Amino acid sequence: MLFRRKQEITHADTTVRARAKINLTLDVTGRREDGYHTVEMVMQSIALHDTVRVTTIHGEKKPRGIVLSCSLPFLPTDERNLAYRAAELFYKETGALLETCEIHIEKRIPVAAGLAGGSTDAAAVLRALNALHTAGLTDDELCEMGLKLGADVPFCLRGGTMLAQGIGEKLSLLPDMPHCWVVLCKPPFAVPTKEVYQEIDSVDILEHPDNKGMMAALNQGDYEGVCAYLSNVMETVTAAKRRQIGEIKSFLSENGADGTLMSGSGPTVYGLFSDESRAKTAAKMLRRRFADTFLTETCN
Repeated sequence: MLFRRKQEITHADTTVRARAKINLTLDVTGRREDGYHTVEMVMQSIALHDTVRVTTIHGEKKPRGIVLSCSLPFLPTDERNLAYRAAELFYKETGALLETCEIHIEKRIPVAAGLAGGSTDAAAVLRALNALHTAGLTDDELCEMGLKLGADVPFCLRGGTMLAQGIGEKLSLLPDMPHCWVVLCKPPFAVPTKEVYQEIDSVDILEHPDNKGMMAALNQGDYEGVCAYLSNVMETVTAAKRRQIGEIKSFLSENGADGTLMSGSGPTVYGLFSDESRAKTAAKMLRRRFADTFLTETCN
């Protein structure tokens, strides 16, 4: 009598820190025929991060495909989640064997906040699967794949201090931003990015970011210069509708911030601090009014 050997079940896993980003500058430079807006912006990674754990399992009697879970119960865990779509795309593009792929996201980055929370989770999934399946994709190949998911994903794959052009996919490495403390504050409402881009076309933008000035300050390691050149044209639209954005900026400036700005399409506002003690005090005071207030730092 022949006995079939029981198939061994194998697990492989890895954990990736999915870092948030802030915009030091954000300029909308035009609109393409396909409806996408072109931008020129300087982006910076910060230490605030989600933790993304990816586990691949082989040998189960009934493979389960992609299984996504999240610490925030209100977030979707199917194709509506960018991290789920990142896994789908990876397996489709690489042909890697998919039996069971478990993804768990421990969320710390506020949702719909202008901090690339969804994009950075997707980037983390791509990096994790590339390693677990030893697919050997280069950074350029991962970024090409990531762009199919969203314009911020390539930056989230690379991180650091970058100039982004085109629709956000053309990345140029810049000198590291001088280290500083960052107080983030997200008021209790969301701002749909698509709506802000639609409205920006009908707004007269009187002042555009000086990206050359910002890059010169970065080249010189000039922290004060970086703070002076902070600029985001999206504030023209978002802050006009939500007074809390201006109030948070004023509070941060009055309590020791060297520079303040709204990140992305908002609504998160941040302040840069050279003094950690002042940053801690400002964050503590601001948290009394806004629960989604975080103290973090720049990350290169």
